[in-house]
Amino acid sequence: MALRHAVLAALLDEELSGYQLAKAFDLGVANFWHALPQQLYTELAKLEKDGLVTGREVVQDTRPNKRLFKVTEAGLAELERFAATANKPSFIRDDLLVTVQAADHVDTDEVIAQLTERAAFADAKIELFGGLLRQMRGDRSEEEFLRHGERIGPYLTCLRGLAFEEGNRDWCHRSAAILRERRTAHAQR
Repeated sequence: MALRHAVLAALLDEELSGYQLAKAFDLGVANFWHALPQQLYTELAKLEKDGLVTGREVVQDTRPNKRLFKVTEAGLAELERFAATANKPSFIRDDLLVTVQAADHVDTDEVIAQLTERAAFADAKIELFGGLLRQMRGDRSEEEFLRHGERIGPYLTCLRGLAFEEGNRDWCHRSAAILRERRTAHAQR
């Protein structure tokens, strides 16, 4: 997937400025696609040049003017083409896994500390995703929202982000516990 498709998908519901797009990425899109604000601004310019989004300037009295972007018909057609293309499987690429792979040859306390830190990060993301899910479905139950909600794509990707972070947290806790047990067992020899 290219960043362009993630940007197009993020602009489906409303016009957004580059700043608002960066915030949307931080909250919702970041669970499946990471991008820095500078990358988003560059991509918006490319998308506009290619006719996949259109931008309009909004004059503001007390702040600098801003540009709002929305997906064009050509942008929707590009997303349709992308959605019809077979997706490649994703692969894990994570520095922490390299650290854990070397756990038998490095400072176990440091590995445990990093696992604990990552679990805390996952807990914070789990809380964030839970809040976003509650906000999206409002007063409805999840089942009702998934059956009758107007737009469920963002909800489903948020569910995936939640499951991903829950898996990260659980793996970190288990790995740290195993390393602690092994450290204790080796110390008693």
